[in-house]
Amino acid sequence: MNKRKISVISILAIVVIAFTLNGYTKEKEPWSEKQLLKPADLVKSFNDPDSKKPILLSIGFDGGIAGSIVVGAARDKEGIENLKKELAKLPKDADIVIYCGCCPYDKCPNVRPAFNLINEMKFTNHKLLDLPHNLKTDWINKGYPMSK
Repeated sequence: MNKRKISVISILAIVVIAFTLNGYTKEKEPWSEKQLLKPADLVKSFNDPDSKKPILLSIGFDGGIAGSIVVGAARDKEGIENLKKELAKLPKDADIVIYCGCCPYDKCPNVRPAFNLINEMKFTNHKLLDLPHNLKTDWINKGYPMSK
């Protein structure tokens, strides 16, 4: 083979490997796509008097969303312990929504430890609030309810 064909084949191999690894990483998240809750859907449940309200847990640095329970940063031992205590009070089928919002959740240091803990504790109805940018962009700027 000539050098040009080898270069093209090498580039194609790198592209295939990159796409494969990217897909592999996404599959390794502790949540599934259906466990991401859109902010508008959470607000809709707040506004529907007949809707069952989820337990909303702030696993970041501050609270913020109206009605949320602040457990603290789940990347810290204290935050994880606080989360365990809150979860221990709940039935395994409780509707739970966690959120952080400090940064895009794909880079967030808090959501994975929290979601992994909830999975390990065998909860069956838990979600991650889908804040792909941060709390300000995906919640506050949309005028959604905040704690006072």
